Parts: sequence; structure tokens; C-alpha cells
Amino acid sequence: MERGIGSNRRSSGADRKELFHVLHKVPAGDSPYVWAKHLQLVEKDQDSAIIWFWKAINAGDRIDSALKDMVVIMKQQGRAEEAIEAIKSFRHLCSRQAQESLDNLLVDLYKKCGMFGDQIELLKQKLRMIYLGEAFNGKTTKIARSHGKKFQVSIKQETAHVLANLGWAYMQQKCFDAAELAYRKAQMIDPDANKACNLGVCLMRQGNFDNARSVLLDVVKHRVLDGEEWKAVSRATELLREIELKQSTSTMDKILSRGEAIDRLDNALNGWSPSKSRRLPIFVEISTYRDQIAC
Repeated sequence: MERGIGSNRRSSGADRKELFHVLHKVPAGDSPYVWAKHLQLVEKDQDSAIIWFWKAINAGDRIDSALKDMVVIMKQQGRAEEAIEAIKSFRHLCSRQAQESLDNLLVDLYKKCGMFGDQIELLKQKLRMIYLGEAFNGKTTKIARSHGKKFQVSIKQETAHVLANLGWAYMQQKCFDAAELAYRKAQMIDPDANKACNLGVCLMRQGNFDNARSVLLDVVKHRVLDGEEWKAVSRATELLREIELKQSTSTMDKILSRGEAIDRLDNALNGWSPSKSRRLPIFVEISTYRDQIAC
């Protein structure tokens, strides 16, 4: 009977330990990566967690996960440039399956650092991989995570997402014609209100207000009762007001410039008319004599 009680106690302790790992999402074991996750998720000591993730990478302990987790913490701490260097330094140690997620991290890090040229080149590379059938490790869908939730992403959705990111990066470089092309292609594949608003901005920056108005009005007309969509509708409405203001200001400028042109013409014509002071003395005398006779 005593043996049974001891067995129950051991079982209860093991259950509590298992429950601890489940609740805190900490892997079981005793290795550098496990200690890093414990420091990250349980003790909330991010700096120490980074040190142990480094140790895990150097020890060859779950390198894929260690590198990605470490980079995420660095990004949260505002150490984006260090995170970029970490990926570049250690990605060759990671598996082929991890490369795509590392590229996704790099895209965000380049964006955060304002390295738009590097972001554009990486996004173009991702588009080439999609075209060659190398994205998603050759599969048609993948499982993605966002805010702790899992969801499925198709190649079609990924292509539109990459194109939209490419359009945004071009906008930061003020290459609005290239940005417009990227957003138009993204809208053809998987349209949504946010991309439409950005397309409207591209057209506005190129002075194409009529087409911009058409795109933005379409956003407003097809609004739905959804948080993200309503944000886009609000933005589209503001952009439409901006278009009206710009066009009314442009019309006023044209009116003013026309008035200034007329004033300049009047001044020029007045300048061509000879003044009395420029006439020869003999003509002054004749005019005076003629005036006296008239009186």
C-alpha cells in the first residue's frame, strides 16, 4: 500500500510538471534551448533568454527555433539591426524548411530599419520562388500564426501579400509608378480595401486624381461591418477629401496665374506705348501750338 501511495505522489508530481510545461508553453528537458524558453516565458527575463538562445545555437540545440525566437525578442527590444546580423550569420546552420520564415522575419526587420532597397530585393526573390514553385516548400498552402492563432494561407494569398509589401516599399522610395503596378497586380489576385487605399495614394502622388477618386469611391461604396474594413473606409474618405482640396486649390491657382498673366500683358503693352517725355521737342511744340488754337 505504501508503494501505491508513493507511486501516486510521483504520478501527481509528474502531472504537475507536465501541466506547468503546457501552461507556460515551455519544452521539457534540460538543455540551453529549454532554459532560454524558461527565461523568456516564465521568468520574463528577455536579456538572459537571448544569451541562452545564443548558447543553444552554438550547441546545435534546436537551431531553427532558437534563432527565430531570439530574433523575435531582439525585434521587440528595438534591436532590429542586431537581429538582421544574427539571421545573416546563422541562417546557414538552419534547415531548408526554416529559410522561408527567416526571410519573412528579414522583410519585417528591413521595414523597421528603413532598409527599403534590401526589403524590395528580398520581396522580389520571394516572388521568384513563388513563380518557380519553390515557396511553401513546394506545397500549395501553409500554416501561419498571428496573435497566437493558426490559420491557413494559400499561394494566391501569399502572392498578393508579397506584392502589397512590395508596393509599400516602393512608396517609401517615392517610386509611385512601380508601387501602383504592384498594388494593381495584388488587387487582381486578392483584392481588399487596404490595398485599394494604397493604390489610391499612388495615383494621387502621380497627379492622377480622377482614377484615384474612382478607386477610393469603390472602397467607400462596398464597405462592410468589419473593424479593419471600417478603418480602410475612414482612410478612403479622408483621401477623397484631400483630392477635393487639392483640385479646388489647383483650380484657384490656375485662376490666379491667369490673372497674373493678364497683368503682365497689360504692363508689357503699357511699356510699349511711348510716353510724352520721349517725344522730340518739335512734336511737343506742335502739340502745344495746336492746343492753343483749339482754345
